[in-house]
Amino acid sequence: MEVSTIVSELTAAAEELIGVAQPRQGQIFVVGCSTSEVLGNKIGTGGSSDVAVAMFKALKAVCDAHGLYLAVQCCEHLNRSLVIDAACQDRYNFDEVTVRPIAHAGGAMGTAAYENFAQPVMVERVVAHLGLDIGQTLIGMHLKRVAVPVRLQYKKIGEAVLTAAKTRPPLIGGPRAHYEENRP
Repeated sequence: MEVSTIVSELTAAAEELIGVAQPRQGQIFVVGCSTSEVLGNKIGTGGSSDVAVAMFKALKAVCDAHGLYLAVQCCEHLNRSLVIDAACQDRYNFDEVTVRPIAHAGGAMGTAAYENFAQPVMVERVVAHLGLDIGQTLIGMHLKRVAVPVRLQYKKIGEAVLTAAKTRPPLIGGPRAHYEENRP
């Protein structure tokens, strides 16, 4: 599959999720991505730094256009730590960890993020408001407590299964409680 097709699908999926989730500026968009899966290989067996860089740049452009922070999850070898920009860390006061992702310990996408963010910072966890999981990388641990699946037009990016989620505040109070009907 052509990189331009992958980038086009990814951009469309990210824009669709943002359209559904309606995040506020300054919120966090988390992405987990196996470029191996995108290219039709088993996760962790055939990633591509070129594909990862192109995907990162596309996601960063979408997030920047909507005033969102992008958080890129690394692979299990780094305990799914994340690469974020220093401005995101400053705003949310996430604890920094000391590690640098590389292709086989962090993944191609984590490495691309680390090498392409203006001021990359590694953190152990974030509490994101929406996200894309590309290739079943398990981003759920980095979403706010009440995650809601979002069905997108795209079911795959390349050959990788695509799962999207938004979050909402918990509904509390029981049968007498009243809730705003149109809250995103």
